[in-house]
Amino acid sequence: TTRPVLVDFWAPWCAPCRAFAPVFEATAARHPDILFAKVDTEQQQEIAAHFGIRSIPTLMVFRDDIVVFAEAGALPAAALEEVISAARALDMDEVRREIATQEAAAGPAA
Repeated sequence: TTRPVLVDFWAPWCAPCRAFAPVFEATAARHPDILFAKVDTEQQQEIAAHFGIRSIPTLMVFRDDIVVFAEAGALPAAALEEVISAARALDMDEVRREIATQEAAAGPAA
């Protein structure tokens, strides 16, 4: 299985983003098997728009190119560890089945 990817959407002027940065970096050091990335929403506006980022900081977690967690706000270290544990525990085959069921229920795209 592919490793989880955690993305911190942030901006240099954002005080909560700056406060969250050391938590994100320390957590990254504890989990070398996970890819941790930061997206500066000022420099990468197209990426932020693509993911619908409306407030920062926003943390997104991807597994197998699927967003499995997205939440705005700086997380304390313990909550970030819980998110990582939950992401690792996901059955991605079940997640894909749920997505397929939702897409089928929605019908063809207009």
